[in-house]
Amino acid sequence: MRHLDRQRGPQFSSPHSVHATVLWGVILLAILLLVAGAAAAAPVSGKLADAQANYQRERAICLSGQSNQDKATCLKEAGAALQDAKNGRLYEVDRSDYQRNALQRCQQQVSADDKAACERRILGEGEKSGSVAAGGILREYKEVIPVPAGTPVQ
Repeated sequence: MRHLDRQRGPQFSSPHSVHATVLWGVILLAILLLVAGAAAAAPVSGKLADAQANYQRERAICLSGQSNQDKATCLKEAGAALQDAKNGRLYEVDRSDYQRNALQRCQQQVSADDKAACERRILGEGEKSGSVAAGGILREYKEVIPVPAGTPVQ
């Protein structure tokens, strides 16, 4: 039984009511932790659903023969990507990373003119032909440099 004393607050007359109050507090805390855990897991389950949908698309491409790989390798790669997504090791690639890496490779050119031509090719100037499926993409940049008058022709 509880008695209310206006000066000291609620008083408990038995130890059982104290235990019941503590028990209800623990139960309430457990419920709050479960709800918080479910809320935190929601984005992960959304990413997992996206990864599974992506796996199904990749698997369909593998089975149709449009992947530019043999079927077994393609299915193995698709399964590995799904597993990496489940383990949080798969990340989205920023397309600007490709361009940044390509521009860094241009820095390996010896002459300043070659570096400049490489950068122009990467930034989209010139012509581009080929494909990954055919073995690579060829980027070609042509620049006509006039010979100064009076220069002997070799």
